[in-house]
Amino acid sequence: MSIVDRAGLGVAEELAQFVEGAVLPGLGIAADGWWAGVADIFAQFAPENAALLARRETLQAAIDARYQAGEPVDEAFLRSIGYLVPEPAPFTIGTENVDAEIATMAGPQLVVPILNARFVLNAANARWGSLYDALYGTDALPGAAKPGGYDTERGAQVIAAAKAFLDQAVPLTSGSWADFAGGEPVLADPAQLVGRAGESLLFRHNGLHIEVVVDRASAIGMTDPAGISDVVLESALTTICDLEDSIAAVDAEDKVAAYTNWLGLMKGDLEETFEKGGKQLTRKLNADRVYGDLTLPGRSLLFVRNVGHLMRTPAIQLPGGDEAPEGILDAIMTSTIALYDLKHLGTLRNSRTGSVYIVKPKMHGPEEAAFTNALFDAVEDLLRLARHTVKVGVMDEERRTSANLAACIHAVKDRIVFINTGFLDRTGDEMHTAMHGGAMIPKAEMKASAWIKAYEDRNVRIGLAHGLSGKAQIGKGMWAAPDRMADMMAQKIGHPMSGANTAWVPSPTAATLHAMHYHQVDVFARQKEIAGEAIPSLDGLLTVPFAGGRNWSAEEVARELDNNAQGILGYVVRWIDQGIGCSKVPDINDIGLMEDRATLRISSQHIANWLLHGVATTADVDAAFERMAAKVDAQNAGDPLYHPMAGHPDSIALQAARALVFEGVSQPSGYTEPLLHAYRAKAKARR
Repeated sequence: MSIVDRAGLGVAEELAQFVEGAVLPGLGIAADGWWAGVADIFAQFAPENAALLARRETLQAAIDARYQAGEPVDEAFLRSIGYLVPEPAPFTIGTENVDAEIATMAGPQLVVPILNARFVLNAANARWGSLYDALYGTDALPGAAKPGGYDTERGAQVIAAAKAFLDQAVPLTSGSWADFAGGEPVLADPAQLVGRAGESLLFRHNGLHIEVVVDRASAIGMTDPAGISDVVLESALTTICDLEDSIAAVDAEDKVAAYTNWLGLMKGDLEETFEKGGKQLTRKLNADRVYGDLTLPGRSLLFVRNVGHLMRTPAIQLPGGDEAPEGILDAIMTSTIALYDLKHLGTLRNSRTGSVYIVKPKMHGPEEAAFTNALFDAVEDLLRLARHTVKVGVMDEERRTSANLAACIHAVKDRIVFINTGFLDRTGDEMHTAMHGGAMIPKAEMKASAWIKAYEDRNVRIGLAHGLSGKAQIGKGMWAAPDRMADMMAQKIGHPMSGANTAWVPSPTAATLHAMHYHQVDVFARQKEIAGEAIPSLDGLLTVPFAGGRNWSAEEVARELDNNAQGILGYVVRWIDQGIGCSKVPDINDIGLMEDRATLRISSQHIANWLLHGVATTADVDAAFERMAAKVDAQNAGDPLYHPMAGHPDSIALQAARALVFEGVSQPSGYTEPLLHAYRAKAKARR
C-alpha cells in the first residue's frame, strides 16, 4: 500500500485519490485546506480516543479483580469505581430539523452492508413494497405457491388477505374491500384518501401510506372486479447503510469501496448491473412518487453507521506512524460526502430538513457519547455546517451505556435522533463484563433472563422520559430469520406494542410485512399510554445470567458447544475467505439466519466463558470445532468460492475461529474485530 503525505498525515494513496478526485472537486472544497483541517481533528481527538479505550480497560480490570476476590459486583461497587454515574437532572432533548421518517412516523428499518451496492439499492428502494408479492412468496400465509408459473389458488389467498388488511386499515362505510367493484370507495373516514395516480388510490393510516394500484390491463387487475392489481405499502421508512458490523473492511481498498457507495447514494447516481435469470439488469435509486399535487419520497431516508471507538485503520497513519482511529475517519468522510445532499448537488434528496444521520455503535457510557458529540462539532466546523447538522443515533448495545442511558442521551441531547436496543452485542458485552464471575446459562435461555427484560423496558421508558417521542426514533432489534415470516408476523408486533417506533428487519420483503404491524398499532398513542410508567430499576439490569451451581451433563455441554462452534465457523469462513460481513448463514439445524459480528461475539464469548470456568475443556472445544467444520463444509458444498476447513489446519478461517474462542477472555470488551481484521488481512495477502 503506497502512502502519501497530506498535512503531516500518512494517507493511503487510493484514499487520497478518492478524496481529491471524486469527493472534493464537486463540492468546491480545496484539498489542502481540507486535509489540514482533518489533521487538526486527528491531533485533537486521537489521544482522547485512546484515553477512553484505556478507561474501559481500567474499569474492566477492577470488575475482574472484584469477581476474582469473591466480592459482589453490585450497584454500590460500580458507582464507587465510576462505572455508574449519577442520573442527570430532568431534561428534554433539543434536537431540531429532523425528517418526518425519524421524528413523526413509525415503521420498519433496514440495515444493509454498504459494500454491496445491489443490496444497498434494494434497501434504499424498499420504501415501498408490494404486499401481494410479500404474501405470495413467503410463509406469512399458510401453504406455498405451486411451482411452474402463477398459482391462481395462492393468488386468490393473497388477494383475500390483502383486502382483509385494507378492511382493517382503510375501512369502507359498509361492506368489505373483497366486494368492492370499482368506482369511488366510500370510506368510513374520507380523510384517509390523500392522493391519486391515474385510477390508483393513495390512503394514509397511522401516518403511513397505502397505494391501491388499479391496472385493469394487468394479469391480476383484469381478474379483479375493481381492477386492483396490487396493494403497495410504505415500508422501510429508514435504512442504515452500514460501515460496521455487517461488512469486512480491513484496509484502505475496502474503506474506499465503502465510501464510494455512500457517495453514489448522496449524489443519487449509484447503479449496479448484474445478471439474474440469464438477463443483464441495472438497478438504480427510485424516483419520488407523484400523486397529483402530492409528492412522496421514493426511497428510505438513509442513515450511515460509522464504526465504534475501538478500531484503527491503515488508511491513515498519524504522525509517528500509528494507525488512525477508524471512527474518526468515518465521521469526517461520511459527513463530507453528505454535503452533496446538504448542498442539493445530487439528482435526488435524502434529508429534506438538511441533516446528516450517523449511527454510532459500541459506545461505553456518557464519556464516550460526549466524545462523539465533540467530534461531530469539529467535523461541522471543518465543513462549515451549522451546529447539530450532523445527527447521531446511539446504539444502546453495551452494558455501561444501558446502565447510564439517560446520561448518554444527555451528552448528545441536541443532536440525538435514535436510541436502539442491540440484544446481540449487549449480550456479548454482558458476558465479557462478568466473565470472571461464573459460568453463564446456555445462550438460548438468555432472552428469558431478568436483565434482558429490564434492558428492553428501560430503553423505551428512558427515551420517552427525555422527550424522544415526536423528535427521534426509539428502536428495537433485528428479526434474524428471513425465511420465517409467519413467525415474524406473530412475534414482531411486540416491538410497536412496546412503544418502539421502529425495529430492524432483514429484507425489503420483511419490511413490507412488518409495516402491517404499524397499521395494527398506533405507536405514538401507545407511547402516550406508557409515558408515565416508572422506569425499571437497575436491579434487573445488573442481574447477570450466571448458571450458579448447575450440573451439566456431557450431552448438554456438547450440544451447546456444537451450536456455538457451528455459528462461529459458518460466519467466520465467509468473513475471512470472501470478505462477506453479513449474510444468511445456515445454523446447526440448517435454518438460514442473518449473522454479523454481534452474533459472533456472543458465541465466541460464551465458549470462552465456559472454558474459563471449567464447564468445557480445551479437548471438548477442539472436538466441537472438528465436528462442526465438517458440517459447515457440507453446508457450503455448492459454493465454488468456498475453502473447506475440516482436515485443513492451515485454513486461515479455522485459525481465526479458534483464536476468537481461545483468546476470547483477553479481547477488548470481547469484540471480534481485532482478530477478524488480522486474519482477513492474512487471507488477502495470500491472494
